[in-house]
Amino acid sequence: MNNTERPWGVLDGIRPVKLASKILKTSKSPELAVDSFMREYGATREKAELAVKIASIELPIIDAMNPKGVSLYIGIPFCPTRCLYCSFVSNSGAKSAKLIPEYLNCLKKEIAYTADIIKANESIIESVYIGGGTPTTLSADQLDELFYSLYTEFDLSKVKEFTVEAGRPDTVTKDKLKKIKDYNIDRISINPQTMNDSVLKTIGRNHTPDDIRNAMHLARECGINIINMDIIAGLPGETLDMFKYTVNEVENLNPENTTVHTMSIKRSSKLNETIEEYDLTAGNQVSKMVDYARNTVMSNGKNPYYLYRQKNMLGNLENVGYAKPGTESLYNIYIMEEVQTIISLGCGGVTKTVDRKTDRIERIFNVKEPKDYIERIDEMLQRKDVLRIK
Repeated sequence: MNNTERPWGVLDGIRPVKLASKILKTSKSPELAVDSFMREYGATREKAELAVKIASIELPIIDAMNPKGVSLYIGIPFCPTRCLYCSFVSNSGAKSAKLIPEYLNCLKKEIAYTADIIKANESIIESVYIGGGTPTTLSADQLDELFYSLYTEFDLSKVKEFTVEAGRPDTVTKDKLKKIKDYNIDRISINPQTMNDSVLKTIGRNHTPDDIRNAMHLARECGINIINMDIIAGLPGETLDMFKYTVNEVENLNPENTTVHTMSIKRSSKLNETIEEYDLTAGNQVSKMVDYARNTVMSNGKNPYYLYRQKNMLGNLENVGYAKPGTESLYNIYIMEEVQTIISLGCGGVTKTVDRKTDRIERIFNVKEPKDYIERIDEMLQRKDVLRIK
């Protein structure tokens, strides 16, 4: 097998760290766990060491979970524009914006319904994650409406972290950030993907690198203490030197978390539909990008703490989240390692119930389109009934 083409060996699954954790638990040392991972799966030493290192960081965090703990995911499926590579169900433009008030009304119904179930089950909410889409597509008043509903309906007194994605810097304003801070929300994501203006245009983003810098500075001014920034290795039109520039510029902004994604060709993305129009980055070049990002980010005091893979990734590589010690996202660990029940509300949400005693995982799906969600909200509520502990 050519490890330059298959750095993860025979592994095709999205969660190699789950396997590394099992090996690490039964090994006498991390070094022996690395050797075992390489032998069993044919991975390179570099990838085996990465998986085992992440497992060693995750295991104490997982052990500290509350036995009655659950997490919440709230989906906001609206964006200013749709990115070239994106396959998430999100709605952009003025037409979709008209759906937001009614969508929020239905979402509040699901919040109240789910809160009753969680209270009856005597579950403890450990983390809340508002994602999308781009949640900060909502106005400050709409964010307030959503946050108020969450804090009114749920007991959030034992929440360890609360995250809001503010991925598009062109949706970040001072009044929205103040609203986030007013509700004691401690984490946001501002996701540049690239700091090269020409590449931003190629992928369909309406902001500039300076907008990214300004959003980051504004978040700091408003007292947001933990910020994640996403970048993508292998974007169309971005060379190795351009990617190095992106990494360096992002690290100059000093986010607590940096997530390094590898470009994935998603089946329902615009990129896949028009793929003949683009020159995809060669796998060996993407590998150099990922290596440069890892070395640079780790030299700034961040450790890799979660990892996942996707289909059709350039170079058969991976996505890795890096964090300064003590700032790791619990939600990202819980969902990637499938160790805690994640209850999802809103469009496209997939609730996963986890029974750690039996390793059994069951899923409850919400519909993907906002219009369908609004029309079928009563059905979405009824689907949640299986969560009730009898």
